[in-house]
Amino acid sequence: MLLEEQRFLHEDLERLEHGISDRIAEDPRHIRDRLNRDHQISGFLNRIQDQSKRLLDIYNDTEGLRSKEIQSISTGDPFDEFYKQMTEIKEHHRRYPNQPVENLERAYKRKAPGEGESATVEVDNMFTGEEAFGRFLDLTTLHEEYLNIQSKRVSYLQYLQIFDNFGPQYIAMKRAEKSTDQYLNYVGRLAGYLESFLRRTRPLEDLDKFFASIDQDFERAWEEDSVPGWGPEAQPAGPAVPVTEGTGEGVWCPDCEKEFKNDNVYKNHLNGKKHINNAQARQAQGGANGTTGGAPNGHSNVRGSTVQRLKERAIAEREYRTKRLASTMETVRTDSRVNVERKQGMTERERQMELDAFFAESTEVPQRNGDDESDSDGDEKIYNPLKLPLAWDGKPIPYWLYKLHGLGVEFPCEICGNFVYMGRRAFDKHFNEARHIYGLKCLGITNTTLFREITGIEDALKLWDKIQRDKKKEKSGGENVVQMEDADGNVMPEKVYYDLQKQGLL
Repeated sequence: MLLEEQRFLHEDLERLEHGISDRIAEDPRHIRDRLNRDHQISGFLNRIQDQSKRLLDIYNDTEGLRSKEIQSISTGDPFDEFYKQMTEIKEHHRRYPNQPVENLERAYKRKAPGEGESATVEVDNMFTGEEAFGRFLDLTTLHEEYLNIQSKRVSYLQYLQIFDNFGPQYIAMKRAEKSTDQYLNYVGRLAGYLESFLRRTRPLEDLDKFFASIDQDFERAWEEDSVPGWGPEAQPAGPAVPVTEGTGEGVWCPDCEKEFKNDNVYKNHLNGKKHINNAQARQAQGGANGTTGGAPNGHSNVRGSTVQRLKERAIAEREYRTKRLASTMETVRTDSRVNVERKQGMTERERQMELDAFFAESTEVPQRNGDDESDSDGDEKIYNPLKLPLAWDGKPIPYWLYKLHGLGVEFPCEICGNFVYMGRRAFDKHFNEARHIYGLKCLGITNTTLFREITGIEDALKLWDKIQRDKKKEKSGGENVVQMEDADGNVMPEKVYYDLQKQGLL
């Protein structure tokens, strides 16, 4: 029955194409409906690939079964073959009388929400409440883990800005301290979360190809020793005992990497809690690297350094992947920071009301029987006498929030064409936007970083002229310095030369 299976696969592919075209023609208004549509299309595309592979196997006919079936139909009495296959079909249904028959027309047909199909069943359990169906990041658990593995205290809002930076100025850990299982698990979970977030929010993109390109770029950077913070490190030779290092004038503590000018201070330092902890950590690190005294030929050192390098490579790979993934979701990160900052100004009751309204809007079933005019009339009945800005749900924001952010204060900017910004936050933000930078460039100003808080054209031109004059004066002053040379070859300014000559020192 290979021909029947071949026909069934062709029909299935055609039904899948119709199902995809029906869903692409839609334009859902809510983000949950859009995600549900994209995930359904992704599932259909995966099924198309699977069915196409099966169809290609049938056409390749490696075992020759399809050719035999075609030959049996085309030669001999066609009715004999027909009745033979019909008998096989009846025998099959006699053995399995209650076997359901798959209806391809109804399987891929887009159903209305009122026909008994749950419109968003595929994405209901994919996201947390903080993620809001892929609009924001939820790194609260990773933020707590970040605080536990290092001593630097940062808020969740700051963490959203620096979670993909692993330099010493962002995370209070040395390179040796990063080679721990706790830090390895942290960066692994961080990279895994970002990868999972991309798969959940972008189901129609070829993410496997993107992830493979990240791996290839890391392999190339690792071979070239160009991964930031993970280049080859020179291992100091000799015993780990206090020696004279640093400036070479005092006593060096290798555990704390600190130099002491006084020997008594160094001895008192050895009893300190910080030194004891650093010594234990350094000793444990040395044991992990295989730097024990029981290997006279040095094989243990080589083996330990190799294991340590492999562990560093695993950590560096996760850090590199985190940076690349975070760079592709800058918009989501910015929206997450704005959302966290907005929620910090809300009470718990208002947060719960907002969350309930969000889920109520996403779960309500649209009524198809009513006309569009009644819907438009319902949208226009929002009571907003104070002309407050609208929130994400289309309703005016609370008046206290309006006053808190100063949205009633106007900030005009003459450089932006007398554009008026409502609120201090929008005003401060616009100095880095294209409109303000373009206005400065139209005035002939190239260095825009020095013109923050300046909104008047006349003030900007005066400041720019002053900067240009200062630069010319500094340049001309440096060029007009006359240098003199004495008999010994010492070079000095002209004034100093004549002063020393008058005093008889030359």
